[in-house]
Amino acid sequence: MSEVYHEITPLTQYDCFTIFSRKKTFFDFPLHYHPEFELNLIVGGKGVKRIVGDHTEVIDNLELVLVGNQLPHGWFTHQYEWHEGEPEIYEITIQFHRDLFDEKFLKRNQLYFLRMLMERAARGVSFSKETIERLLPRLQQLPEKSGFDSVLELISILHDLSISRNMRMLSNSTFTDNAINYNSRRIEKVFSYLRDHYEKDISLEEVSKLAGMTEVSFSRFIKKRTGKTFIESLNEIRLGHASRLLIDTTETIAEVAYKCGFNNLSYFNRVFKSKNGCTPREFRDNYAGTRTFI
Repeated sequence: MSEVYHEITPLTQYDCFTIFSRKKTFFDFPLHYHPEFELNLIVGGKGVKRIVGDHTEVIDNLELVLVGNQLPHGWFTHQYEWHEGEPEIYEITIQFHRDLFDEKFLKRNQLYFLRMLMERAARGVSFSKETIERLLPRLQQLPEKSGFDSVLELISILHDLSISRNMRMLSNSTFTDNAINYNSRRIEKVFSYLRDHYEKDISLEEVSKLAGMTEVSFSRFIKKRTGKTFIESLNEIRLGHASRLLIDTTETIAEVAYKCGFNNLSYFNRVFKSKNGCTPREFRDNYAGTRTFI
């Protein structure tokens, strides 16, 4: 089992951000969380395993992930093997305070995409290979900058990431306390209902009436606004709660499934593995542990 550490980062209240640039042949830092946001770049780490929230994935050669505050995360050697004479893994880690961007500042129209990126970071955001390749030179040069220029460049990089295509949110929405804003009262009303009643049987007819729409219209609407179907959205909420129970309790897999609204254990196992890349039992063995501090 892994231990979840509360990392005390070197970032002080007087710093805007801190940056580390290093080469390595393995990952040995434990699963951890901290109040700062983190942007992590890994080059040449194919086979390394990444855990962000309740999401587990084996990465390719290029990796760039933004992690929100207090979201557990870690990278582990896993299938990666370094051999003498081969290039080492190159890693850049940037950590910055959440209040680097004031709430009132982020509400300005011109900062809309940056605000959305900060919200999405609560679940962890993975960026596409094309985006990484485009921003790689700037990320590599950032450690060489200092003072005001370095702050401006970081903000510019984050803005470019916020408008990039094909980004993926990693962890389930209900694994954290932060909800995504879809800028739709109907969607927010439905999601609020789903979060409050996820353990019950909820039908498409029921939520369509709640939104004041027909089932067909609502199905199209939620897919357009969220990129997911109604069932996928409901399952994601349920899986987030299930992941928490797997980590924080000793309840059986079946008990967890039924408590989170899955009335069929085999279906729960199948949906969980499809979303997280592992079975609920593998997830518990891989993730859950004693919370300690360093």
